Amino acid sequence: MGGLDKGLQTFRGQSLAQGIVHLLRPQVFRVMINANRNLAAYQTFCQEVWPDPEGELMGPLAGFLVGLTHCQTPYLMTTPCDTPMIPSDLCLRMRQALSNSNAQVAMVRTLQANPSSGTMKLKTQPVLCMMNIQVRAHLMNYLNQGGRKVETWAQELNPVWVDYDQEGDDPMAFCNLNTLNELKALEPLKTQATPSLCDASS
Repeated sequence: MGGLDKGLQTFRGQSLAQGIVHLLRPQVFRVMINANRNLAAYQTFCQEVWPDPEGELMGPLAGFLVGLTHCQTPYLMTTPCDTPMIPSDLCLRMRQALSNSNAQVAMVRTLQANPSSGTMKLKTQPVLCMMNIQVRAHLMNYLNQGGRKVETWAQELNPVWVDYDQEGDDPMAFCNLNTLNELKALEPLKTQATPSLCDASS
C-alpha cells in the first residue's frame, strides 16, 4: 500500500486491524496484535501489542512465534489484518476441526474461481490458522533451519482443513485487501459478513 501501515488504513469507519479485533473478541479469550511500527496507535484499541523478535526477518511465521510465546490458552488463532470480513463462526469451526481430528494445526480453505477452466477450486488461506501451542518447538526448529513459508511449515504437521464452501458461507468473507484501490472498492459492497462487522462490540 505504498509504504503505508496496512493495519491502520480505514475501512468502514475504523482501521483494518481494529475491525479484526472487534470481530475476534467475541470468539476468543483474549486478543493480541503483532506489529512492528506505530505500536502506540495499535495500543489504543488493543492493550497487547507485540513486535517481531529482533534479528532476521521471518515473515508471517514471526507473528506466529510471537503469538505462541505470549499465548496463555491451549490454542492460538491467527488472522491477517487485511481480511476484514472474517465470519463470526471462524474460531468455533477451527476448534471443532481440531477436536474431531488428531491434528495440531487447522487452516482455512475457500472457494476461488479457476481462470483456466472456469470452475471453482479450494484455495488455502495459510495465515488464517489455529494451532496447538505445543507446536512452538517445531516452529522454532523450522525457522532455525531457514524455513519461512507458512503453508510449508503447516504441511509438516499434517493440518486439518476447514473448508468454507458450504451453503450459507459468504463467498466474500475472506476477501484479501492488498491495495488502497481494493479497499475502496470493497468498502461499499453489501455481503453476508457485513452485519457481523457492524454489530460486533468490544
